[in-house]
Amino acid sequence: MRHPHPALPNVPPSPPADLSEPASPSKLPPDVLKLGLVSFLTDVSSEMIFSVFAVFFTTVAGASSALLGLIEGLADFSASSLNYLAGWLSDRSGRRKGFAVAGYAFSTLAKLILVLSTSVLALSAFRVIERLGKGFRGPPRDAWLSAIAARATRGYAFGVHKALDKAGAVLGPLLAYALLQHLGEHPGTYHWLFAIALVPALLSVLLLTRIPDRPEEPHPRESVRHNWQQLSPGFKRFLWPAGLFALAYFSLGFILLRAHAIGFSVAEVVLLYALFNAVCVAAAPAIGWLGDRIGRPRIVLLGYAVYGLLNLWLAWADSREEIIAVFALYGLFYAIDESQSKAFIADLEPARRASAIGVYNSVTGVLYLPASLVAGALWAVAPTWTFGLAAALSAAAAGCFLLLRPGGALAHRSPG
Repeated sequence: MRHPHPALPNVPPSPPADLSEPASPSKLPPDVLKLGLVSFLTDVSSEMIFSVFAVFFTTVAGASSALLGLIEGLADFSASSLNYLAGWLSDRSGRRKGFAVAGYAFSTLAKLILVLSTSVLALSAFRVIERLGKGFRGPPRDAWLSAIAARATRGYAFGVHKALDKAGAVLGPLLAYALLQHLGEHPGTYHWLFAIALVPALLSVLLLTRIPDRPEEPHPRESVRHNWQQLSPGFKRFLWPAGLFALAYFSLGFILLRAHAIGFSVAEVVLLYALFNAVCVAAAPAIGWLGDRIGRPRIVLLGYAVYGLLNLWLAWADSREEIIAVFALYGLFYAIDESQSKAFIADLEPARRASAIGVYNSVTGVLYLPASLVAGALWAVAPTWTFGLAAALSAAAAGCFLLLRPGGALAHRSPG
């Protein structure tokens, strides 16, 4: 059997650790867990909605799969459009909390749209506007989290945060499933679902206002151009494979549609979504702990490989059992990609973490739009084409990462 991860020279050895005693949440700073609880409540709210959104949008509201691709791409684009601005403003002021609160509050207000209307136009507007709040809160929140956690346990801290985040994404779909089972799959049920989802979103904003800020050194006279020039070469090299991979990263909504086409009911699709999130919850802390020890570059490569393999599988999967297994594998991939890429960036760019995360989110988010548009167009021809292209682009991203070796820059930088 080959070694489970490729050799990456120039990657510094991990700090000594007792592998027989993995870290536990009790050893993390309390504010890491509080930020995780904020994300938990937000995801209970958001995932109650998103677990039914793709099917509701196309079957109840009557929109086409091509329009779904457009809206999902625009949603990803809107989520990234404010990332760099938010990160730059946060690093410029040295503060995190105010920007994070503003972003969470904006997303919460956007959910009021669904309480007022469920037309195609209202659904489209909600999906795009809600993501604007996510884009504004993300970089300051992630920089806040990386400042709280020491580098030796940073991957684990991000993993625990992601686990709490996705625990909400388990409970949210289960609540949606319970409502659908109890009230039936008709428009009135969805109205109740959207109204109930607003409650945990409001609670998350209230909790966030009670967590103390963790300000860092400000850069008050730093322009956007100068800020970009100060970002490290290693981080800028990482943007190339990250951009390639973003072109492969179409919306999960298409996998939900695949499950529905194979024969899963709307309620069962919601349970599959809960399974995906449950696997992410279970895997994220362990993946973060592993990354702290073997190096995050290898974990990033693992994410590319897992995503490529699950798309190859989806190209041919045609049974309920295979789809269930695919959703579990997708949960493993998500645990890697959504937390450890941010921890990797925090290592590469300790002085301007919010800006670097904002640049990363902006670059990948801009590319998510053509990725979802192409996925929607190919889906209309044959779903296997969508999955095949994603697998090929994942392999290209892994090759680019190995060629450019962005993690090698860590050998010449302070821990931060």
